[in-house]
Amino acid sequence: MEQAYLYLLGRALVLRQEHSDRNTEGFAYNQIKYNPLGSADFVNPNFDVAYLEAWFAVDDRSPVLLTVPEIKGRYYTAQILDEWGEVIANINERTFPSQPFGRYALVAPGWRGDVPAGAARIELHSRKAKLLGRVELKGDPEGAITLQKAFQVTALGNPVIVPPPFVPAFGNKDLIGVEIFDDIDARINSAFDVCPMAAQLQQQARAVAAHAASSPQSRAAMDKLLREHVIPRFIEYAFTKSAPYRNHWVGGGKTGNYGDDYLLRTVVNYAGIWANTDDEVIYFVATRDADENPLNGANNYVIHFPADKLPQSVVDAYWSVILVGVPDYRVVPNDLKRYNFNSYSDLKKEADGSLKIAIGPAPVAGVAQSNWLPAPKDKPFSLTFRTYVPKEEVKTGGWAPPPVTKL
Repeated sequence: MEQAYLYLLGRALVLRQEHSDRNTEGFAYNQIKYNPLGSADFVNPNFDVAYLEAWFAVDDRSPVLLTVPEIKGRYYTAQILDEWGEVIANINERTFPSQPFGRYALVAPGWRGDVPAGAARIELHSRKAKLLGRVELKGDPEGAITLQKAFQVTALGNPVIVPPPFVPAFGNKDLIGVEIFDDIDARINSAFDVCPMAAQLQQQARAVAAHAASSPQSRAAMDKLLREHVIPRFIEYAFTKSAPYRNHWVGGGKTGNYGDDYLLRTVVNYAGIWANTDDEVIYFVATRDADENPLNGANNYVIHFPADKLPQSVVDAYWSVILVGVPDYRVVPNDLKRYNFNSYSDLKKEADGSLKIAIGPAPVAGVAQSNWLPAPKDKPFSLTFRTYVPKEEVKTGGWAPPPVTKL
């Protein structure tokens, strides 16, 4: 049952996000939402970029045309993901060097029609996909916004759009229970899964669903087991064991495309949905300090980067660190509206050239206030460190952020 549950949870988390997106004002498929700077309505957002989002919907007669502007001198990508959280493509100068900007025809699987002249064809995994566009601010937010608004989406026809299957509302702390096995065929059949183990996992999930439906007693026993054992074990695993654990940060593993590692895919959909591939970004998450105690706004902490291991030295684009609350993994309001630091933050170095980032409910003595990241007073929190276009030592596990040390 545990394996079947964790497999289905990956899909349920994407469905939850699709329902959430559909409920926002002005939502429509094949229409871009240009997020205001400093906002993104999903867990662990990246505040170093101008975001844009869209849900694509195509059918056998109606592709969608995506236009990407020419962008020079700053990081950008148009990331396209399927309905299980797998990356289909990143459109940028690194992965699409023959056509890093211009028009792209997004088509249904097996579509045989002609695409518009000059448009590159991208075949989706099923009839829906998610777009996340990112344009680096790089100290020029107005320029980033201009480029953000230059991304365009047009449906070439009137595609038939099937609403997402129902999932009951659930949070990250109170994950969905035995209800995940209800109406299982609708959820599984709504989107093709590229995971090589999909067929056997789906058959296993159907068998578990049949047992859950066999009697009220069976259903209640399964729900009890899920809530008391499977879900707590999964949450603990997600933040300490799901990827390499170095310097009390979990991360550095492959994301974006998961092969048969459906469990890692579920972890990522849970803790940071829409994660990209490791060529674009490698993520590290800390929920514990150097003494293995949970991070909490009752304390003060410091992250100390040696002068010869500054974060900018391990990336070809930029780095960032963001603080989010637990268990919702969304930004925590504070008077400074300071939620993250990155390569362009006005951080003061120590006399020896090293860099300290202080974290706490109030400015931390001994560290410049410009380097203080506010934490929620007396409440748990998590840190996510991103390395965009990471260098080889990050990809091969030779670098991780320094430990978060309690003062």
